[in-house]
Amino acid sequence: MVGMADWARDIDVSVPNLARMYDYWLGGKDNFTADRAAAVEAAAAVPQLPLLARENRAFLGRAVRFCVGAGVTQFLDIGSGLPTADNTHEVAQRAAPGAGTVYVDIDAVVISHARALLATPLTRAVRGDLTRPAEVLAAAEATGLIDFARPVAVLLGAVLHHVPDEADPAGCVAAYREAMAPGSCLVISHAQLAPGHVDGGEPVSELGRELRESWRGATRGEGTRTREKIAAFFGDLTLVEPGLTEIWEWRPDPGAVTVHVGALTVLGGVARKD
Repeated sequence: MVGMADWARDIDVSVPNLARMYDYWLGGKDNFTADRAAAVEAAAAVPQLPLLARENRAFLGRAVRFCVGAGVTQFLDIGSGLPTADNTHEVAQRAAPGAGTVYVDIDAVVISHARALLATPLTRAVRGDLTRPAEVLAAAEATGLIDFARPVAVLLGAVLHHVPDEADPAGCVAAYREAMAPGSCLVISHAQLAPGHVDGGEPVSELGRELRESWRGATRGEGTRTREKIAAFFGDLTLVEPGLTEIWEWRPDPGAVTVHVGALTVLGGVARKD
């Protein structure tokens, strides 16, 4: 197993990193003082953040199980973040032992860590930018684990809200949809700030300003997208029941918690290509 010193030797640990903040909220150990401080500061502004991180992970697990049940056994997890409990390939392989997974992330440290921890004959981790879909698709296919002539599940979990509109995320997601064979699934979760806290992408409330400041080391994105704009990422694919909804309400497991929406929520859905 790789140690912290092995994968973190060449990074600036004084700058908070979203993947490591997310890892901290999930109870992981692959984070540094700056990450923990930023995560605590963000959670002070929006106390739901750690719970939302856990709920997003649970949603992705349920979505992966749904995809396997729909006959999909190859997974492309874009913006995968640091390895943690119940990674995509682990969930998929519990239901379909031969399922293959390719993880993609823009962060070189995340990929280095993933390669060390997730290296199996049925998993690969490649560095890629979701806003360069042609490169991501080619790299995924080059691993030999993804065949776009067969159904594939493309996962975009809690990543699109970090992509500003000027980077054309809608066009990028359309390219992924186009590459998917019939029977494929698209899984998306997307954070959304509540009205009254932002205006035109700028914080207008004290809480909104605190949240923006606490994420000062993060890529600026679009947490202000409307439900309609988020739904548009699915294009003409068919959303499966219950459609685009709060992630904890998407086919919840028995005994699921009730989450009260405050300044921030996370919407999620799964759509199939007919």
